[in-house]
Amino acid sequence: MSELKLRRLTEHNQRLREDLSRPRMRVSEASASLIRYCKTTKDHLVPSVWGPVGKGEDPYAPPQTGCNCVV
Repeated sequence: MSELKLRRLTEHNQRLREDLSRPRMRVSEASASLIRYCKTTKDHLVPSVWGPVGKGEDPYAPPQTGCNCVV
């Protein structure tokens, strides 16, 4: 029983070491980066911020194709 406990503790300790070695960044830096990205990247799904989207530049509009009927 003690060997199993020791193995579990060793594995848990290894996971904690891996978690500790991950790169970190402050919340203020991450939120500033996210705000900067949202202000500079145009999102067609938020027309209240970016204005109406023209039909030619809307990637979410249905494709403008002619009739595909074959007679």
